[in-house]
Amino acid sequence: MWEPRGVSRSNRVALDALIAEATVDCYDDSECVTGFHSMIEEYLVVPFQTVVLGMDVIVTSVDLTDDEQIVAVCVRGKSKQRIPVLDLPLPAPLLEGMQWVDAYRRWAKGA
Repeated sequence: MWEPRGVSRSNRVALDALIAEATVDCYDDSECVTGFHSMIEEYLVVPFQTVVLGMDVIVTSVDLTDDEQIVAVCVRGKSKQRIPVLDLPLPAPLLEGMQWVDAYRRWAKGA
């Protein structure tokens, strides 16, 4: 299982290695986002439960929008909402594959 997020040097090194893996051979940001989407889609264990605006939701999948945002498809009852993974509260304990979301967040911040 992936260890909780933090700012330790070893965590930064691990995230930087994931960033390098997701963005290898990418020529621009669009290709990088596609690379992160591929890794998140492949490795993130879904479905999982999290809380959005105080409501329990189930994340059933991840998707890439036409405007190149990686979004989590969240379901509650009959309602469905796509939320950018950069804004998605992640559950604790963290599930397998969430390190890719952390790497994407680090990359998106320009770290």
